[in-house]
Amino acid sequence: MKRFYKLVSTHHEAEGWAVHLDGRPVKTPLRTTLLVPNEALANEIVREWNAQEKTIEPDTMPLTQILSTKIDRVSQQREAMSAEILKFLDTDLLCYRAPKDEPPGQAEKQVESWNPWLEWFEQHFGTKLKTTSDLVALNQPEEAHKAVKEMVENLDDARFTVLQLCVPLVGSLVLGLVFIEGAITPQDLYEAARVEEHFKDEIYNAEKYGRDPLIEKKDAAMTRDLEAAALFLKLL
Repeated sequence: MKRFYKLVSTHHEAEGWAVHLDGRPVKTPLRTTLLVPNEALANEIVREWNAQEKTIEPDTMPLTQILSTKIDRVSQQREAMSAEILKFLDTDLLCYRAPKDEPPGQAEKQVESWNPWLEWFEQHFGTKLKTTSDLVALNQPEEAHKAVKEMVENLDDARFTVLQLCVPLVGSLVLGLVFIEGAITPQDLYEAARVEEHFKDEIYNAEKYGRDPLIEKKDAAMTRDLEAAALFLKLL
């Protein structure tokens, strides 16, 4: 879509701040006014809209997308979305490990990067998660499921929106919870999620021969979205 506006501004309303394009409020995809909870976040969203050039590129406006998801989807579908997120505990990236010597060194990289976050989980929830190097799916302890479900259900809609963004993106409910708690930076979260891919880059000497452009594009998008999610949390 071509950029059709000149002036981006904020407008204080009873329930929050609206972002206006030439005096008209921005709408979500479901045509609801994009109401922002505070002025600081509204100003960041204004920057996203101001940064658009000849065409509007939604993928370059992650804060707008996060807030639109909260308004359009989370407010209406949170129960179903929670059920999907909670399924990740049994398939969590951190719990599925490479066999010790296949290839040599990968299992050690996983231990170094992932074990601290499993220890965080155990300290936070009082229960330990299983890990495996087999192909058989895990069933994590019932007490772990109950504790995580309680935490997820107690999140406000804004923080839940960030959680449901991060978990599928990194493949880990544990890392998503760590992120929501502010215990990991976006860069460290990205590094933890991409341990296996970066290990392969070392094997194939990607620094010398170059990485797959599609993977580079995917990684750049992940980094952008995680940084935006962190900023969104900071500004709540």
